[in-house]
This record gives sequence, structure tokens and C-alpha cells, in this order.
Amino acid sequence: MSIPHTDDFSIQHAIENGIERVTYTPKRRRFETPILMQHGMWHGAWCWQNWQELFAAWGWETHACSLPGHGGSPAQRPIRWATLGYYLEFLRAEIERLPCRPVLMGHSMGGALTQWYLKYGGDPSTSSGQVLPAAVLVAPWTSHNMLPSVLRSTRRDPLGAALCLCTLTSTPMVRSPARAAEMFIHPGALCSPEELHARLGPESFLVLAQYNPLLWSPVRRTSIPLLWLAGTADALISEPESRRSAEHYQAKYVAVPEAGHNLMMEKSYQKTAEIIHEWLVRQGVK
Repeated sequence: MSIPHTDDFSIQHAIENGIERVTYTPKRRRFETPILMQHGMWHGAWCWQNWQELFAAWGWETHACSLPGHGGSPAQRPIRWATLGYYLEFLRAEIERLPCRPVLMGHSMGGALTQWYLKYGGDPSTSSGQVLPAAVLVAPWTSHNMLPSVLRSTRRDPLGAALCLCTLTSTPMVRSPARAAEMFIHPGALCSPEELHARLGPESFLVLAQYNPLLWSPVRRTSIPLLWLAGTADALISEPESRRSAEHYQAKYVAVPEAGHNLMMEKSYQKTAEIIHEWLVRQGVK
């Protein structure tokens, strides 16, 4: 696969109506279908840069947006009161504003929002009258329940868990470069713990609390082709949990060796992106 070069694409960065958007447009466009990239907790549109460069070099137009209170998007309500339903409205709006249904790519909580969209947002009677051509779940939250992951994080960092309860936010879980690196990246990642921590922002605790069997259940079946990617060294979500979740959706499942939670920032980032690109081509996405 070709290596990205700045001559291969143009970059548009804008903040409109309170939402930050970063668009990479290839100079030689091979695919009409755009890719919409949705970040996870604490992150913003910035986390997709490495993949946006690669996909643009391969002929894809990509769009990354930051949810309110993330990246360059100003908060529109106190972050502690943000819910998955609140975030879903912004994701739905980003899908609707594109000229055709995009490939939806969600990382971590963005993968949870992708699953919520499959259940609550994929109304074929709206906009262009089409469902998503495909969806890619990048180290996403599991299909049914995040309680095991929350318990693992609590055992690993009991002080952080206590501070989360006191502040009603998840922000204390990433309070230092060491904590951020432990959660998100594997040794050899493209960014240092200090670089990663400097870019992370505040996050709601409610989004985790509501993702449990009392309040959430996944769609039983979907006709949308799904690719599920997991890192074998992911500290947040275990590989067996990811595998079982992929089986629930009958998704194509790929475990990336020695990769942490932020697959797009790991040393294997290009190989993982190639897996996505080749899978989309095999699905007939044009």
C-alpha cells in the first residue's frame, strides 16, 4: 500500500455551530462513499490523523468530528451530564449532513455509539433513504455490558474510581500520562504518554453507567456489514470479550497482535488500516 504524502490530499479544519470537523479529501478520489470517524471517551477528532492520512492516500474522503466538550468543540452542556443518547444526536447529525450514507467507523465509546446507531438511528426513511454501507468498530465497547471493564479499571486504579464517583465524571481516570498510557497505548506507540495525555479532555461518567443490561441491549441482527477490530494487548477490553461481541453481531473479527486500545496510534497502525481498506473493498463499497 502507498505511503501518504501531503500532495495526496487536502485538509480542511473548521469549527461550525460548535462542532469541530477535520476533513481529508484525496487529490485522486477512488471511492464516492465517505468514511465518518467517531472518537471515544476523552478523545477528539485529532486521534484519527494517522488513519485519515492513509485513507486519503488510498482514495477515501474521511471526516472526523469532535463531540461537544471534546477536541476543539466547546462544551454545550456540563460534561458530567452528557449521555450516550446526547452524543448519539450529534453523530446522527453528522451522518445526515453528508451527501450520502458514509462508512461509520467508531473507536471505543465511538464504537458504542455506532452500536446505538445500529439500534436507534439507522432509519432508512430519513435523508437519502439508505442504510449504512458498512461499519467498522475499532476496539469498541462490548456488545452487551461494560461492567467487567469498569471493574478491571477500578481494581487497577481504585483512587481514580473514587475520584470519578466524587466528581461524577470519568476525567480522573486519565489524570496523568502514566494512567493514560496504561489505558490506551502499548510500548512502541506513535505517541508518548505525555503527548497523549496533553490532548485528552474531560469525560462523562454517565455514559459508562448507562451501558449495562438494565438500560441497554444490542440489536439482535443487522444487515449492515460489520468489521470488529480488537487489540490483543488492550487493557480496557479483553480479547475474549471482543470476540464474543463480534460473534453476537456475526461481524468479521480481527485481533491485532500486541496492540493496545488506541489501534490507530499503535506501531501496527498502517497494517490495521490496510485490513480495513481491503475489507471495505471486498464488501463492494464504492
